[in-house]
Amino acid sequence: MAAQDNSSTDGVGPGRPGARLSRRIFLAGSTGLAGSIGAAPAAADSLADVPPRAPGADLGAHSERSKYVRIDRIPEAGPGMRNVDPDNAINAKTPHQQLFGTITPTDLHYERSHAGVPDIDPAQHRLLIHGMVDKPLVLNVDDLKAMPSVSRVVFIECTGNGWENWRKADPDLTVQHTHGLISTNEWTGVSLRFLVDLVGKQRGSNWMLAEGGDGAGVDRSIPLTEEILDEAFVAYGQNGEPLRPAHGFPMRLIMPGFEGNLHIKWLRRLKFADQPWMTRWETARYTQLLPSGKARQFQLRMETNSVITSPSGTMKIRPGYNRVSGFAWSGHGSIARVEISTDGAKSWKVAQLNHPVLPKAQTRFQIDWVWDGKPTRIVSRSTDDKGNTQPDRSHFIAQNGTNALFHYSAQQTWSIDEAGRVSNVLA
Repeated sequence: MAAQDNSSTDGVGPGRPGARLSRRIFLAGSTGLAGSIGAAPAAADSLADVPPRAPGADLGAHSERSKYVRIDRIPEAGPGMRNVDPDNAINAKTPHQQLFGTITPTDLHYERSHAGVPDIDPAQHRLLIHGMVDKPLVLNVDDLKAMPSVSRVVFIECTGNGWENWRKADPDLTVQHTHGLISTNEWTGVSLRFLVDLVGKQRGSNWMLAEGGDGAGVDRSIPLTEEILDEAFVAYGQNGEPLRPAHGFPMRLIMPGFEGNLHIKWLRRLKFADQPWMTRWETARYTQLLPSGKARQFQLRMETNSVITSPSGTMKIRPGYNRVSGFAWSGHGSIARVEISTDGAKSWKVAQLNHPVLPKAQTRFQIDWVWDGKPTRIVSRSTDDKGNTQPDRSHFIAQNGTNALFHYSAQQTWSIDEAGRVSNVLA
């Protein structure tokens, strides 16, 4: 195991003496950042060059981003099939390198569709709940809105997140390419347990089929564990507004901590039974080919993971002070600890976790780093409150092989050359 160094002054963490980012390090190591400020004292000490105040634009029906800000998702048709015509895309990836905090803007939440986005009139949409229940029900959106609601901030992650690095590392990839299939939003809806109690699920009914209203007819068998009954819900709200069509309008299933394909969009049916349905989505599609040649089914939970978003692929840094930042997440619970190595995993320092640290949601982390200008590699690893630690690539591949496609959770390494150029590499 690599040596661990948690005493350095540029390593910070909750409850430790260096928990706040060091102002001394920020200034002392400022050849890159603060030094550039000092080089232009007039600009820093006065407003002489700032344009004068002027009347602003009129109020509108909704707010737009500044014309000086350009943030876009990347359409993708599969591993290595990037920047394709949107008509041929199956994914659209979140630009994490351009975002702050943990909540993904609604219009930048990643998208994964199997047959395009259906145009559903909520007045005509219905949710059928039936099977091994005492009282089958058909509900509309207004019925759900009239019920007790829950709101929760959780991540949704496509099982294909990270698939770019299964076999090789393209050095020109950004973190949007490698990890753009995860996003975190606040979702609002009705607890699954409330709906289960409403219809009277029968004894022995320990599986649920969730079916969407899209053209592909996506449906998945879901085991009714106590965790899922307590935490899953049918959502109609997203970041304080109705769901966007690309994300399941008018209603979708939210399954905190579980793979994105289970968060069925455009939800129209929940059916209860005593065994899984073995649909094509859990036999031919979302299975995992193992080194033994066998395939794993029902690998439903997303594992403990993390990624440095700044500095990350295709960025460029300067010697001196740099702030290393990223986010971590776990389908098992809350992130308890993130460690960062700035010397290629030879030593590790504890990072600061930004609050709030929520279960099954992305958590932002950061650390001070003074780069000496020499080539190096940076990498993060996370540990959750259940003791699960993100594996390095060698251990991950030894267990999972290179023929799989889903649930990639190995540590992400970025290489930095003598010119400060950051590129994607396999550790």
